[in-house]
Amino acid sequence: MGIDFGTESCRVGIFDLVGAPVAFAATAYKTTHPAPGWAEQSPTDWWGALVASAHRVMERAGIQPHQIAGISYDATTMTVLALDENGESLRPAIMWMDVRATEQAARAAGTDLGAHRYTGGGTLPPTAEWFPFKAAWLRENEPETYRRAHRIVDAPDWLTYQLTGEWTLNINTAAHRAYYDRDTGGWPVELYEAAGAGDAFDKLPSTINDLGTPVGGLTKRAAEQLDLIPGTPVAQGGGDAWHGQIGLGVLRPGKMSLVTGSSHVMSGQASDPISGPGFFGGYTDGVVPGQYTVETSLVSSGSVLKWFKDSFCPDIESAAMSTGLNVYDIMNQRSANIPIGCDGLIINEYFQGNRTPYSDSKARGVITGLSLSHTREHMYRAIQEAVCYGVEANMRKLAEAGFEVTQFVACGGATKSRGWTQMHADVTGIPITLTEVGDAVTLGSCILAAAGAGLYGSVEEAADNMVHEREHIEPDLARHEEYRFFADQYIAQYPLVQEHVHATVDYVDSMRSK
Repeated sequence: MGIDFGTESCRVGIFDLVGAPVAFAATAYKTTHPAPGWAEQSPTDWWGALVASAHRVMERAGIQPHQIAGISYDATTMTVLALDENGESLRPAIMWMDVRATEQAARAAGTDLGAHRYTGGGTLPPTAEWFPFKAAWLRENEPETYRRAHRIVDAPDWLTYQLTGEWTLNINTAAHRAYYDRDTGGWPVELYEAAGAGDAFDKLPSTINDLGTPVGGLTKRAAEQLDLIPGTPVAQGGGDAWHGQIGLGVLRPGKMSLVTGSSHVMSGQASDPISGPGFFGGYTDGVVPGQYTVETSLVSSGSVLKWFKDSFCPDIESAAMSTGLNVYDIMNQRSANIPIGCDGLIINEYFQGNRTPYSDSKARGVITGLSLSHTREHMYRAIQEAVCYGVEANMRKLAEAGFEVTQFVACGGATKSRGWTQMHADVTGIPITLTEVGDAVTLGSCILAAAGAGLYGSVEEAADNMVHEREHIEPDLARHEEYRFFADQYIAQYPLVQEHVHATVDYVDSMRSK
């Protein structure tokens, strides 16, 4: 059984030992935005969604609880929770996309510390999304909650406790989002002190597990609520995007996973601790012990397309109900013949900030070239192109550092559209492989569950037996050349207005605080 806590829902999947899906179930929950740049969710809603999904998936699978040989799980990263001694949340979870901790991140930017290797080789400013800065924000702005917190952890580590009663940290989010580096002795204390969270270590579990490590058995309380067997083996889980990397079989150097959804995360493995401007990593042991994980990502991708659909396509949504198609299908059809570059309309997707290549929490969406001749369909397709340009911009940064990407292995929402998937290949010039199981994130959790339960000798062996390629999509090189100009313009666009955007964001923030 794999448990996947994504941005919008808790999805539970059951797979067999050759990676064939048996059943899925998903239950949604809400995100609230108390202020611009803020995002919160309720852990009570999460647990309720897990219970509902677990009951439904077992019913759909038609199996008995004793047939679940192992469990693992993933959740969004940089989703910070303040918990009491019983694992109860003291406030809503501060979500991964939340960028309220800009001031705290800026403090750490002024330090000359080795930990900055993880952030563009020291060239990128620390991002407000990451763990130490949100912990520092909580310490300064909600001191009573901070004082009462027995643990302040990321979402996967909240779930570890809920399932097993054990307090652990997972190496994946500890390295990727909290600066933990085994190569240099562990926690960068000076960076946490500079941010204002020097005492956060008192609230962190001391045990840090590699992904797939057996944590313990399912507690009686959790088993009763989930209708499973107490003691069912639970393996250490981590961040959702990297479970997607595992579920795509990207566990050795040479490939890069492309996990699409509300955001895009591109990650791959290196033998050496590569780092450089415009990307994150290499994270020590973050996915595979003894290797280094490099990462680039778009904060907002599918979420921008969803925002456009929800805000500007209600009539199409109503019409879609009678056709058997969804809004995206219809808009994909309507925009299919718009020329490359959308008749000069270029959008960037920084609606919730930028993670790479700028690491700019104050970034916001910019639209250029809009004219009276442009239609709703132009806007829709320009957003799709923007996401692809964002991927290309990040691939160029990796290439500059000597990390050449020769193949994407992709999954997630964007791959449901063959046209949009082809656009990713055409813009970047990189072939894309699709695997048999589109839900690679949940499969990745099941791979860890299989390894942790001893059904395979290692995570790599489990992945080799449970991941199977389905299709290869080659880029159209002529279209790639056509896209090049517009990709160049996209990359040049934001630096021209970055200071202007910052000034507006600062002004709005100052007005809100009055």
